[in-house]
Amino acid sequence: MDFMDVLLHLDKYLLILTQNYGLWIYLILFLIIFCETGLVVAPFLPGDSMLFVAGTLASGGAMDVNLLISVLVLAAFSGDNTNYWIGRFVGPKVFSHEKSRFFNHEHLARTHVFYERHGGKTVVFSRFLPIIRTFAPFVAGVGSMSYRRFMLYSFAGGVSWIGFFVYCGYFFGNAPIIKQNLSIFIMGIILLTILPGAFGLLRQKLKPR
Repeated sequence: MDFMDVLLHLDKYLLILTQNYGLWIYLILFLIIFCETGLVVAPFLPGDSMLFVAGTLASGGAMDVNLLISVLVLAAFSGDNTNYWIGRFVGPKVFSHEKSRFFNHEHLARTHVFYERHGGKTVVFSRFLPIIRTFAPFVAGVGSMSYRRFMLYSFAGGVSWIGFFVYCGYFFGNAPIIKQNLSIFIMGIILLTILPGAFGLLRQKLKPR
């Protein structure tokens, strides 16, 4: 089974999983969202497009939309918190070498200052950016962002992210123009969520040193 094929035809594969596993589909989706947000080694897992397709299937009766959102918000919040504490535990050990070019106390201090000033909006907005949402909570932990603030913004970001894409799929996914071109629409979602990060990297590359 080709990963790109799965990514572009999530509607087909997700529907098959729903038909084959029944209520277990909630656990499967929980684990996918948990791993994407909670493990820095899993940023490649489908996020936005999967949420949209899940909402579309829920509108057809395959899943209960309110239960779906509750399960996935819990997954996103749990994943974020796991990632935060991994960063909080690993950070001091990784940045303990004074002579390291990249991992030193000065960089750790800068990360801490950044997340104390801008951590809230970073945690919320990163939810809508693939790959970045996987690393943002980890870096927040590395930078020792206040855990109470992190929890608040993590929950707000998770509710916004999950709610937005699931409800978009629920209310608009079965519109004829989208239903007939769902693969193209999924690719559009992927491109739209990747573009801001790509432009940011390009801008950094072109910026004078």
